[in-house]
Amino acid sequence: MAMSVGGGSGVQASINMTPMIDILLVLLIIFMAISPQKPKGLEALAPQPPPPNQPPNPADDRTVVIQIDKDHHWKINQEDITEDKLEDRLIDIFKTRQERVVFVKGDPDLEFQWVARAIDHAHGAGIDKVGLMTPKVEEGK
Repeated sequence: MAMSVGGGSGVQASINMTPMIDILLVLLIIFMAISPQKPKGLEALAPQPPPPNQPPNPADDRTVVIQIDKDHHWKINQEDITEDKLEDRLIDIFKTRQERVVFVKGDPDLEFQWVARAIDHAHGAGIDKVGLMTPKVEEGK
């Protein structure tokens, strides 16, 4: 014996929202878990030019610049060096220094991959901050 309660208007089609919301929350948690937390890239600084009409700072004499010319010859300041010995030489230079900052200067015709390799060697030597030298910074602009 079946009993009908209500208006007798027939079958009603209504969507049950509970499973749909459960699926939505599970997908939200999955996408939050697989999304990268911090973008990866090369961390580099651009040195700031000194203020105009100010005498040069004597601390600048301790500045270390890695130079790469268009023929892929490497230098640390004015000292010629090969790429495979660069990291060891940087470790020797920065043994006694508190501040670990180096600048990379690449030839304008040089591909960026060579500058990126110099930055990678500097980070491998334990240098905290790597700056990029540009022609405008060299001119003091």
